[in-house]
Amino acid sequence: MTTHPVPQVWFLTGSQGMYGEETLRQVAGQSREIARLLDDSPGIPAQVVWKPVLTSSTEILNVCRDAAAQGVVGVIAWMHTFSPAKMWISGLDALRTPLLHLHTQANMLLPWADIDMDFMNLNQAAHGDREFAYVQTRLGIARKTVAGHVSDPRVVDRIAAWTRAAIGYQEMRSLRLARFGDNMRDVAVTEGDKVEAELRFGVSVNTYGVNDLVAVVDAVADSRIDALVKEYEEAYQLAEPLRADGKQRESLRYAARIEAGLREFLDRGGFKAFTTNFEDLGGLRQLPGIAVQRLMADGYGFGGEGDWKTSVLVRTLKAMSAGASGGTSFMEDYTYDLSPGQELVLGAHMLEVCPTIAAGTPKAEIHPLSIGGREDPVRLVFDAQPGPAVVLGLADMGERFRLVANEIDVVEPPHPLPKLPVARAVWRPRPDLARSAQAWLTAGGPHHTVLSQAVGAEELYDLADMTGTELVVIDADTDQRQFAKEIRWNQAYYRLARGF
Repeated sequence: MTTHPVPQVWFLTGSQGMYGEETLRQVAGQSREIARLLDDSPGIPAQVVWKPVLTSSTEILNVCRDAAAQGVVGVIAWMHTFSPAKMWISGLDALRTPLLHLHTQANMLLPWADIDMDFMNLNQAAHGDREFAYVQTRLGIARKTVAGHVSDPRVVDRIAAWTRAAIGYQEMRSLRLARFGDNMRDVAVTEGDKVEAELRFGVSVNTYGVNDLVAVVDAVADSRIDALVKEYEEAYQLAEPLRADGKQRESLRYAARIEAGLREFLDRGGFKAFTTNFEDLGGLRQLPGIAVQRLMADGYGFGGEGDWKTSVLVRTLKAMSAGASGGTSFMEDYTYDLSPGQELVLGAHMLEVCPTIAAGTPKAEIHPLSIGGREDPVRLVFDAQPGPAVVLGLADMGERFRLVANEIDVVEPPHPLPKLPVARAVWRPRPDLARSAQAWLTAGGPHHTVLSQAVGAEELYDLADMTGTELVVIDADTDQRQFAKEIRWNQAYYRLARGF
């Protein structure tokens, strides 16, 4: 998949001319230092670019327009002194990138014995940021507000979360997704309004006949297949039937052919996400397994059974988590262990779980698939890495989309799974299985999800704000009755917010 330049966040500082040139030089020096501290932070996955201090409505309008024109993922604004906020109105109204309002100051500690009026005039962000916040609120500007000194890791962490969400938002705005065939027959939750999705998120979702893909798969050169099979041998443990002298070696080669063809089709069309459907395989001899897993590991979005909404989420969270520790995968709640006090979820899918969440080296295996009516497919089998994570689903509620998230803890399987021939994750949902499941069902959350160990609830809240999408989060503090009330309140709010 094509890589992109390092994303940029612009750092804007507001002031005015009434304090004189010397004060403005101090403002510029101090704001440049704040921007440098943020840019040097390894946790912020973007280049923080300082912009000259803004002292007029014309300057503000121009820089806000330029941010969108130059593909900036977001803007951080700080009112170092008192910046009369009427001059921000046109700029904020024209701003088309996510906004973070940083309420900070140059000094962490006050020099109590030396404070005079010159110091007070220079260091009055407590004053200026309130003026700026009023205008943002008055205009109904969606933004994130972070208060504190940039030397505080908690402040940097919140800015980093917003930056990751802004990267995901930008990815959605230009995302192209290819559906190979339609969605699974008679399934409700994988349906959705693709026109509304493009309006709300920016993603373009289009369907292609599976045999359009088959033509590309069939044309893959043997040399490319040879190279991929060698990659498989070096990266994974190959089950005996798939080894060089194994009885099903040709199945491994055909799986490699599918991968090479899929990559070529997607890259040729500029697609970063896709779906397949076991009910609609055209001339494919296998349901894509290892091919899908490896494409996800390289950052592509995927959804099974034509589930384009989950595929969009997989790609978005992949973009948001670039450089972070932990993996992100397509997932599905399959079955439960209801041992009292030790309840667990066993998540998996037919074949397609991303190896970025694997606890160890995956094993390439081949087993029959009881649905689909094709040759036995090759897949990677592994257990997921233990640790905190989140599962996220996207549902079309008719008049809007709803994101549903659950904070979880992935654990080692309590017992071996020698007969389960697919990759899997076992987790303990928060607050517990009963309350999390009741809340998920109350929200109408989908059965396909994204499991991510690299993205957390704060990034999801920020992404939801940027896209204007409802988000409900099930966590350790979830109370069933309060959650049900939240769903009802949200329904009323979003209907009223749409107007008549």
